[in-house]
Amino acid sequence: MELNDEYGKLSPRVRLGRRLRRLRERRGLSLRQLSDEVGGYSHSYLGRVELGEQLPSEALVNVLDEFFDTDDALAELLDLAHDKLIPDYSRKVVNQEPEAERIQVFSSSFVPALLQAEAYTREMFRKALLRETDAQLEERVATRMRRQRILERENPPYYWGIMDEAALARTIGDTGCMSGQLQHLLEIGVRHHVTVQVLPFSKGAYPAMGGSLILHTMPNGATVGSVESFASGELIEEPKRALELVRKFDVVRSMALSGEDSLDLIRSYLKEYEGDDDS
Repeated sequence: MELNDEYGKLSPRVRLGRRLRRLRERRGLSLRQLSDEVGGYSHSYLGRVELGEQLPSEALVNVLDEFFDTDDALAELLDLAHDKLIPDYSRKVVNQEPEAERIQVFSSSFVPALLQAEAYTREMFRKALLRETDAQLEERVATRMRRQRILERENPPYYWGIMDEAALARTIGDTGCMSGQLQHLLEIGVRHHVTVQVLPFSKGAYPAMGGSLILHTMPNGATVGSVESFASGELIEEPKRALELVRKFDVVRSMALSGEDSLDLIRSYLKEYEGDDDS
């Protein structure tokens, strides 16, 4: 079943909800009856999805696509809806992630997105997006967790993530949240296709202070870059400008601790956070 373009001017969230309502009504089902048919998802939850007030979980969408035999039409709309949650200035870069052969990221103040644990991501969004409801925050968390799947693929891109030591020292959430995040870094940092490095405070000033940069090496060998700061960003495709970002990343990489020393520093911070939890 192809996606119906009847609601082309509406958001994917609303289009998904309207599609679900039409499918349900064609079967002659009430929301309560549909709830019973698809494994007990509450009728109020299904109602919010139909009204476009809340995105469904991926698990629910998979159940609905199977139940209505829609050839993954709802799942496609869910993908589009998650895509809309990504800021315009970074959406094109994020959309390139699945195609990149290598991803290089530097962050000056927080753990890079693809290395974040779920609780850490949730707290980051909670502090940054003060006007959003809990449901909206959970949708953003789910979007970021979906992005991380590229590192779980059979043939993942090579990922090189560098962060300022400030990302380890600044407590996001509580000490339990930070402990979970650092444990996650230690687990992912030993994968053969992932390198995690930390730029220590002792190195002083460096390029890209106060912001972050992303470099994607595409299958044709081209490098596409992005620089981000507070609520803004810029895609850089022009070769000379992209080369300048590569140089900055190379300088930061040369100043950072080795992979093993970086993991040791992460372990030392983890002990401190775990000690705080025990006190």
